[in-house]
Amino acid sequence: MPDKVDLKKTLDSYRAKRDVIRELTVERTRYLMVDGHGDPNTSDAFSRAIEAIFPVAYKAKFASKQELGRDYVVMPLEGLWSAPDMTAFTSRRDKSAWDWTLMILQPDWVDDALIERAITAAGAKDAPARLDDVRVEALEEGRCLQTLHLGSFDDEGPVLERMHAQIADQGLAMAGRHHEIYLSDFRKVAPERLRTILRQPVAPA
Repeated sequence: MPDKVDLKKTLDSYRAKRDVIRELTVERTRYLMVDGHGDPNTSDAFSRAIEAIFPVAYKAKFASKQELGRDYVVMPLEGLWSAPDMTAFTSRRDKSAWDWTLMILQPDWVDDALIERAITAAGAKDAPARLDDVRVEALEEGRCLQTLHLGSFDDEGPVLERMHAQIADQGLAMAGRHHEIYLSDFRKVAPERLRTILRQPVAPA
């Protein structure tokens, strides 16, 4: 049996500590992606995006194991978030204004052709409603700050305000979308026990 690779344990970009905002460089990475808009707690598009992206991720994993002899742990769900006014994330928490992209990282040996076969396999029976919206795309965030948040998503505001203040103090500016990595499955884990990496790409101001 091939060894199962867990990229969370080897990639520096998945390391973070609570109350420590550190700088790192995030290299070009390929993801499955699905876009949407609005409150993730009430948006059908959000739940349907999750229902579409995970079957493709698992079909890709199984194809990699069977076709290439390379097994791996399916990576956690991630999200890119943006809004016209950043206070929608910090002080106001206006979720109706949020644009989002859900993502799952793909190992570098999983090519586009394998992903296309995985999408086809995921739709072979009871195809998810948003399967046609799933795509594979590369993201290169470069210089970033990130930290680990423990607790409810609704308690992220003060942590993000501290991160934004540190960005300004270092003479930097935000240079990309707010990025969250859900180390806990928020469908199963109590809000107070959630572990989420919060990341912000930056550039010289």
